[in-house]
Amino acid sequence: MKKYILYIIGVLLLFGQAGKISAQQDAIYNMYLLNQFVINPAYAGARDAIAIVGDMRNQWVSFPGAPKTSFISVHAPIKRYNLGYGLSALSDAIGAKNNSAVYGTVSYILKISSNWKLSFGLRAGITNYKFDLSKTSYKDATDNSFLMLNNYNKTVFDMDAGIYLRSRGFYTGLSITHINQAKVVNGTFNTNTGTSDLVYTLVPHTFFIIGKSFFINNNFLLNVNYLHRITQGSSGGDLSLNTLLYNRVWLGVFGRSDYGGGALIQLIVTKSLRIGYSYDVGGGIKKALGPTHEIMIGWDIRAKNNTSVISPRFL
Repeated sequence: MKKYILYIIGVLLLFGQAGKISAQQDAIYNMYLLNQFVINPAYAGARDAIAIVGDMRNQWVSFPGAPKTSFISVHAPIKRYNLGYGLSALSDAIGAKNNSAVYGTVSYILKISSNWKLSFGLRAGITNYKFDLSKTSYKDATDNSFLMLNNYNKTVFDMDAGIYLRSRGFYTGLSITHINQAKVVNGTFNTNTGTSDLVYTLVPHTFFIIGKSFFINNNFLLNVNYLHRITQGSSGGDLSLNTLLYNRVWLGVFGRSDYGGGALIQLIVTKSLRIGYSYDVGGGIKKALGPTHEIMIGWDIRAKNNTSVISPRFL
């Protein structure tokens, strides 16, 4: 039964628009709150350091062909010019589809007041898609659509944009991916009744985040966060509650609409090094897909005369 479920999921994710189907194309992360650069290019430079982050996500671990995602990024401010810059690389595999990408990012950071900053970001790069349908069970291996995509390889230009507003205790941001809507697959194949189009377009994904931190005392900070995702034909959100204990340990729980929930932990090992882990599992029938594990490692490089640590009030 799992084999057939995987095939259905693979079809939905492989052809987000073929046959008028819309679906989530981008990877979902649990640790985005601790590395908002992964969802919004306008966050570049917000940590007041050269911030290096690696994120590895293994989704539905008990399920063959389930998503595996790796993301590495570096970003930093150029204070003299009120700019931020960054580089990132992505590897995302699910079933017969493999996606790898490299991006460059630039942001402009506008200081509204002593407490408020507004950033505008643009991310651009190339993304490569490979399809190997030999990894799937297909009813008719001579079908023209199967032959078209078997060992298919295409690289396209891709662009994201975002805006991010923050203070010491509040943040909100809006970002959109794939704004140029590049076509990865755009072909025609023969059928018994004529011809049919096979199209796979990168559709825009919109991310809206808002959060507020409450300073309780020197050893306890409470953060409430909401992230909303929108794609063509679907939307959903995460609501999370996080606490910072003794300026050393982040503990959080979250619920994801139409899926389930999970928890995360981040250890602030030193003023430069932080390590995080998250776990989630679906509810109801989705529980059969298995749990998801995600690990994040972050390293902040600061000038010797900069001994400050980013205010945990806005992460």
